[in-house]
Amino acid sequence: LIDFDNKRSWFRTKVRSTDSDRTYGSLRLAVRREHVFEDSFYQLRGRPAEEMKLKLNVTFQGEEGIDAGGVTREWYQVMAREMFNPNLALFVTVPDGGSTFQPNPNSHVQNDRGISHLDYFRFVGRVVGKALYDGQLIDAYFTRSFYKHLLGSPLTHVDLEAVDPEYYKALAWMLSNDITDVLDLTFTAETDFFGRKETVELVPGGKDLRVTETNKREYVNLVARHRMTTSIKAQISAFLEGFWQLVPRHLIAIFNDHELELLISGLPDIDLDDLRAHTEYSGYSATSPVIRWFWEAVGDMDKQERAQLVQFVTGTSKVPLEGFKALQGISGPQKFQIHKAYGDGSRLPSAHTCFNQLDLPEYDSKEQLVERLKVAIHEGSVGFGFG
Repeated sequence: LIDFDNKRSWFRTKVRSTDSDRTYGSLRLAVRREHVFEDSFYQLRGRPAEEMKLKLNVTFQGEEGIDAGGVTREWYQVMAREMFNPNLALFVTVPDGGSTFQPNPNSHVQNDRGISHLDYFRFVGRVVGKALYDGQLIDAYFTRSFYKHLLGSPLTHVDLEAVDPEYYKALAWMLSNDITDVLDLTFTAETDFFGRKETVELVPGGKDLRVTETNKREYVNLVARHRMTTSIKAQISAFLEGFWQLVPRHLIAIFNDHELELLISGLPDIDLDDLRAHTEYSGYSATSPVIRWFWEAVGDMDKQERAQLVQFVTGTSKVPLEGFKALQGISGPQKFQIHKAYGDGSRLPSAHTCFNQLDLPEYDSKEQLVERLKVAIHEGSVGFGFG
């Protein structure tokens, strides 16, 4: 397997090989500090894709100075913040403490002054693609399912846990139990348009098609697809149209969804002492051999592996500005947790990202723990059982 550093180096080399003409011009942008998103949108929306690949040169109106790179970096930071501005209604947070975003199915409320909300998504896709193209890191964290859309990777109902844990829990129960004479459902899904409930059919005639023990798996797949794909398909397509203008799809195909997040947003600095000080245990104590081995293993990890561990357990590599004491879960503040996983040592560690919870089997040796933990975080082996 190719590690992330080698993939990233290959990606940068391939991108640089396509920008031989960038030295012959620059992409000039003059924006008002209080209207960065709006001004950038109107100045860049009509630029051809090839022009978008030119070296970006940003000035804030009324502020003296030459952009030696610092102003451009600041522009990317402001843009990453503004694209998620609730007033724009382009993206919504999911129940993970508000740290990850996905397109808002009701973003069409933004349509104004002859500008379609899809034009904004196309523009945001260009900005994220431009950041990747330029090697600029931005503070933009999306849901796992959205990264998979960027990569063209298949989604399953399991991906729904990060978007709506409670709804996923209900679907997981359906699949694990006989629903004959228990549930009264049809092949429909309920949507919420600012408090007004509407029903959509998952298949033609879905309102008259009952969910049975025989067809329940098809229902689960369809309703999950509706939540993560169908209801925001136009927004995803517009974003991808802009994104792929700067970053060809085949260049990012070597990355998985976890790696794509790190490529866009960078490797965070994980303060190991801070993480350890704000970790809770269930079934173990701080002095349990497995816990001591765990922290020794994390101490031996490099920056990338620590980021992947945090990503594996919490769903994102983003660390709160206030540190791990401010970590959020589905219901508010939720510390990093390590729970004892019962069963034999052949099991891999698993995670429940909505609870920032790592389920860690009681391994027989530190060597076994290290080997199993690294396999789990590299493969993204997330467990979705509910106790």
